[in-house]
Amino acid sequence: MSVRLDGNVIILEGLCRVEDAEPLLGWLQADRGRMVDLAGAEHLHAAVLQVLMALRPTIRGAAGDSFLRDWIAPALVGKNPVESDQRGS
Repeated sequence: MSVRLDGNVIILEGLCRVEDAEPLLGWLQADRGRMVDLAGAEHLHAAVLQVLMALRPTIRGAAGDSFLRDWIAPALVGKNPVESDQRGS
């Protein structure tokens, strides 16, 4: 599995597959104060992404994968990467 619970932090690592969505959902529902660490994530299956988008946990760590870091992570924390990019020009 590429999802694990370490104290109050849910760590997503490597390729997060469809079967990782269920434990992720359970841990977030059990304690809404848990945060999710994306630093080691390389890919998120759509089911994992849907859990994150539905429950909106606190996200920490910048994913190593550029697509996750530049597009998915900002969407999870409510930032629009296109608007941010336009302001920087």
